[in-house]
Amino acid sequence: MELSLPSRDYLDADVFKREVACIFLREWVAVCRAEEIPTAGDFQVVNLVGDSVLIVRGKNQQLRAFYNVCRHRGAQLCAPKNAVLKPGRAVLPSSVLTNGGIRCPYHAWTYDAEGALIGAPFLTDDPEFRREDFSLYPLGCEIWGGFVFIHGSPKEAQSLGAQMTKALTRIANYPLTDMRIGHRIRYEVDANWKILCENYNECYHCGPVHPELCRLVPAFRMKGGAGLDWQDGIAHREGAYTFTWSGTTRRAPLKGLSDAEKTKHKGELVYPNLWLSMACDHVTAYILHPIAAYRTEVECLFLFAEEEIAKSEFDHTDTSTFWDVTNQQDWAICERVQLGIASRLHTQGYYAPMEDMNLDMRRYIRERIK
Repeated sequence: MELSLPSRDYLDADVFKREVACIFLREWVAVCRAEEIPTAGDFQVVNLVGDSVLIVRGKNQQLRAFYNVCRHRGAQLCAPKNAVLKPGRAVLPSSVLTNGGIRCPYHAWTYDAEGALIGAPFLTDDPEFRREDFSLYPLGCEIWGGFVFIHGSPKEAQSLGAQMTKALTRIANYPLTDMRIGHRIRYEVDANWKILCENYNECYHCGPVHPELCRLVPAFRMKGGAGLDWQDGIAHREGAYTFTWSGTTRRAPLKGLSDAEKTKHKGELVYPNLWLSMACDHVTAYILHPIAAYRTEVECLFLFAEEEIAKSEFDHTDTSTFWDVTNQQDWAICERVQLGIASRLHTQGYYAPMEDMNLDMRRYIRERIK
């Protein structure tokens, strides 16, 4: 059996800081869906490993990302849309203008949709004041499959396509760009982000942890999940073809799928933080937001064809409740792992042969954290 990463790599705050610097600020990171920022003047505030990031759609329909901080006195430009105000606090006006420009709520410094400072009250006529010195701090911002990715070091970034090469070929038939969010669930998990990824990457645990899932896909518990053909997809039990309690659905298959993809499941981990679980009628997407060495926030999005969501009888619960049970089982066992590896006796784990996909996770980390 192969050795896993050392236990300290899942526990140590300094290791997490190196991962932030060497991975999450130097790789393309999934943060949201483009449909959540549909028109000029729309925006999203997202968390990038502790930094607040503002993503804005300008009047030319292009998405741009900036660190969510004014260059003047450092005020946060926008609050997250789901932010909860303290009792009695004033509600500040929106900082994003209808054309995608940005106005700081503190002293009304104003930036255009490209982040350039275009107005600073009582200062712009000062010959010694150089507006070009006070542009917002930009991040790279690109879209793949309807997902918005940002890059903390845009001048050093490889193309998003180069990072996505493996996923592009394996899941090319799924119309991710055209799909829409039918439901979402947010989770807080007291476990390291790598523990969650390693759990997603193997099915050795499926038999003991996921009885409902294994009744639907018996191959997940056979031989400890060894020998699964993820390239071609994994078959459901006889008579089942999707991830619902019954294994069936009234939703039509997604357009463009092969015959195999209409009856089998495919899964993909897009490093570092996007998981895709694909069925014939929906895709369950997980966006991981690492918060600390011991804590990860997970946003679970249920994507469907737009025409299915538009139907009056649309109901996501046949799949979302199924996945919620499966997710809660995963989070519980991952939290148990996080607690266990903190033992002074446990310095390193092992990968069994049926967990060989986690060797790719180990390689990914070691190539980036020297």
